Amino acid sequence: MSQQLKKLQAVKGMNDLLPEESPYWQYLEAQIAETVQGYGYQEIRFPILEATELFKRSIGEVTDIVEKEMYTFDDRNGDSLTLRPEGTASCVRACEEHQMLYNRATLTQKLWYTGPMFRYEKPQKGRLRQFHQFGVEAYGYLGPDVDAELLMMTARLWRVLGIDQAVTLQINSLGSNESRRAYRDALVAYLEARKDQLDEDSQRRLTTNPLRILDSKSAKTQSLLDGAPDLADYLDEESRQHFAQLQELLKGAGVDFTVNTRLVRGLDYYGKTVFEWVTDRLGAQGTVCAGGRYDKLVEQLGGKPTPAVGFAMGLERLILLLQELNAFPEEISRATDVYVVAVGEVMPQAFALAEVLRANSPYLRVQVNCGGGNFKTQLKKADRSGAEIALILGETEAAAGEVGVKYLRTEDPQTTIKQEDVSTLIF
Repeated sequence: MSQQLKKLQAVKGMNDLLPEESPYWQYLEAQIAETVQGYGYQEIRFPILEATELFKRSIGEVTDIVEKEMYTFDDRNGDSLTLRPEGTASCVRACEEHQMLYNRATLTQKLWYTGPMFRYEKPQKGRLRQFHQFGVEAYGYLGPDVDAELLMMTARLWRVLGIDQAVTLQINSLGSNESRRAYRDALVAYLEARKDQLDEDSQRRLTTNPLRILDSKSAKTQSLLDGAPDLADYLDEESRQHFAQLQELLKGAGVDFTVNTRLVRGLDYYGKTVFEWVTDRLGAQGTVCAGGRYDKLVEQLGGKPTPAVGFAMGLERLILLLQELNAFPEEISRATDVYVVAVGEVMPQAFALAEVLRANSPYLRVQVNCGGGNFKTQLKKADRSGAEIALILGETEAAAGEVGVKYLRTEDPQTTIKQEDVSTLIF
């Protein structure tokens, strides 16, 4: 007797996207892409796999991502490769490799990308090991104007999606590398004297990445930080002016925000502006979009000094938020608009009718009944498809050049029209 094979399942934290879910993703991705393209951003695509060194040099070797969360392995040549944990480093690498940031008529780039990212984390609602991000990067813009434009753009997106009342904007400035180092020293000195009061994770970060203690989830640590030095007091004059101008631009555009001096972000490459759009509708996983400036990253990865700013938004969390708020349009869950019922020897005519309808109304989703079945069976299939209208084509209708029209979601009476008039139906 052969041994029964173990049932195969998806890797933990890496979920399937089923057909009934995909319309919501397609809707969200289309709305984001349309919005950012309206601001002059162009799509870029890059590999899922990168050299591990890219992320060590960009994200920072002592960050949680590099230390604990990356999927890293040696390939057959012995090269260390990593599934990308975020998109910014890959975007910079691609721009550098293809000389997009210099040797061209323009030294500026506005780019967007979307796709899966990978981090080894404890799977929970809104946090997966394979997750999807939509990212935007702007290169070559030094002033706060493009920072403000990014935030205006995201504010517009929230209005388009109908979730603007459920998200709030938090901003901060991390200053220059020099001012940040001075603040880091002051913060470490303050916390070292109180080390025994810190939570275990913050004690570890005290010697590796102390600024991350500022966004600790421990209530006791947050209480301890109330008396800590304030990052705003250590900002250099250039960063202070940059941040003040950003706030003025946002106020002028009517974009509400809160200054959160403990907002630092989890990646080493950020400087000056950082921001998060957060919601209280998803429990602990409240950040739906985050980013900031990384003016030193291009140079850090071997390129010429190039100012840069960008953000990434988690699509899983946005899907959850839209569902929580019932913000998805009702019709996007429908896979079919028109179902063609074909009874008898009429399949050639049914296919021809459907092709005419698709050609004249390309936005419609038209499904022809395949697999046979009597009239009653096909009508049940038409109803289950979610279609608004069933077009009924039998041998009598085909011979007369007509088609029956049955409305499946309204009380309108069934009617018969000429086949050439089918495209005049109002959906």
